[in-house]
Amino acid sequence: MAFDGIVIASLVSELRRTILGGKINKIAQPEPDELMITIKNQKNQYRLLLSASASLPLIYLTENNKPGPLTAPNFCMLLRKHIGSGKIINITQPSMERIICFDIEHLNELGDLCRKKLIIEVMGKHSNLIFCDDEGKIIDSIKHVSAHMSSVREVLPGRSYFIPETQHKYNPLELTAEEFISVICEKPLAAAKAISSSITGISYVTAEEAVHRASLDGGVPMASLNEAEKQHLAGTFLRMIDEVKEESFVPNIVYCDKEPVEFSAIALTQYSDYTGIRDTDHPGVYKGKLTIVPFPSISQVLELYYAQKNIVSRIRQKSTDLRKVVQTSLERNIKKYDLQSKQMKDTEKKEKYRIYGELINTYGYGLEPGAKSFEALNYYTNEIITIPLDPTMTPGENAKKYFEKYSKLKRTAEALGTYLVETKNEIEHLESIATSLDIALAEEDLVQIKEELVQSGYIKRRNTGGKKARNTSKPFHYISSDGYDMYVGKNNYQNEELTFKFADGNDWWFHAKGQPGSHVIVKSRGDELPDRTFEEAGRLAAFYSKGRQAPKVEIDYIQKKHVKKPNGGKPGFVVYYTNYSLMIEPDISDIHQVNG
Repeated sequence: MAFDGIVIASLVSELRRTILGGKINKIAQPEPDELMITIKNQKNQYRLLLSASASLPLIYLTENNKPGPLTAPNFCMLLRKHIGSGKIINITQPSMERIICFDIEHLNELGDLCRKKLIIEVMGKHSNLIFCDDEGKIIDSIKHVSAHMSSVREVLPGRSYFIPETQHKYNPLELTAEEFISVICEKPLAAAKAISSSITGISYVTAEEAVHRASLDGGVPMASLNEAEKQHLAGTFLRMIDEVKEESFVPNIVYCDKEPVEFSAIALTQYSDYTGIRDTDHPGVYKGKLTIVPFPSISQVLELYYAQKNIVSRIRQKSTDLRKVVQTSLERNIKKYDLQSKQMKDTEKKEKYRIYGELINTYGYGLEPGAKSFEALNYYTNEIITIPLDPTMTPGENAKKYFEKYSKLKRTAEALGTYLVETKNEIEHLESIATSLDIALAEEDLVQIKEELVQSGYIKRRNTGGKKARNTSKPFHYISSDGYDMYVGKNNYQNEELTFKFADGNDWWFHAKGQPGSHVIVKSRGDELPDRTFEEAGRLAAFYSKGRQAPKVEIDYIQKKHVKKPNGGKPGFVVYYTNYSLMIEPDISDIHQVNG
């Protein structure tokens, strides 16, 4: 979800309620393209972050401070000189653009009352912070844009500020139903694409929301709509814009499992009634359980969304090398297993060769020299079979040849039986590590996973000068609705520790059946656990498994005293011979977590 005009409108509404009329107390420039402005208003202090970063432009109110460098950059010094004690007298958004304009009143060196404008443009790589006088002439900007960089508009001191109209879109605040039907609905595009590409400040997700509210599919071509559907879509869209005009905003974040995937300033009904599995490999489609969480302000949404997104992105980036090692090894072992399985299938012919040899020895005494085959009764099945012969060999030599083939295939089958088990165990081990990487939420969670890969021989250990990597990663800790502690291993080492060192014999052990996943331990305290606790522990085992995206997962559970460690088994691998089972949804949204 990108910053669109509706998000900006929600921000303007929030800023008017909080900092309009406030006095600028402090201006800092923590990053080359970022400002942190402290404002005092009605005995309250607010911090406003404005970032013109090309990769992540942002604007929101925050409680977190970001101090600037000891020597302030020139743009920061300029702002301090002109508006360091200025009063914010107006906050506007021109024509639903991704632009916010702050009108600031201040006293100049002679004590005369003056006005200036601080404008933030939230437009991806073209984002900028521009400082203008009251007549719209640019005093300076945080990024200078010359004619060599842009043929559309120069952003340089002394130039007049204007908003370039390069796409000729319609202002949704002024759009009529007739224009929507006669222009937007005539676009040779899908409905959602036609709306987002023709109307200012409307992102594709917002356009999809309007189409969804009209009970249509976002991918339906405009040309396929009849007149009644066009009128209904126009009315639905304009009613959604009425929510913006009335400032009826509903800031929210959409989570896929625990990962934030969308945010908006309006209710996203397209997700609220969604119950299927969506695929994260395709834009706008999610694989997992979707949850919509409302927030009191759009600033909280933006700060939390991008902070959580940043964590997820950083962990994925940090784990990229580990994932590559696991995926490469997994693909190699799967190919090896397929080849071994094919070779094992070929050894199934060994009994045929043994029978051929026996039948030649039994009936071959009357064979004529040079015979290429002969028919004999298979006394195992009472069927007549044809046995191929080498005409250059005697019957005894043909029998010996078949017995040698039998012996060779028998030895191969015995060896392959061992290799198949070893390769399958290796595949299961690698799949469990891959699942651990999916579960990892912090950098320290990756330490034990990397150590396991090192000890398993997939990664060479680097010389760290005798220093061991610090690992502060701990299992997830949840409390059941009935007050019982539930612990979830994040990787195979933690699973091993939880099951065989932490858990007592009468504690309960949970695991997804037949697939990689976390060990879940419920400390029973010697009690008979309530059914609700069994259910919640099962949901944890389902969520922290490879099957977390399935509608339901089968869970095995048993008291820990019945879980054994096989001799020579990989970390976290266990055996058990009797257990209970349950089918459960991998939904943990209502289970209380103690630590992150």
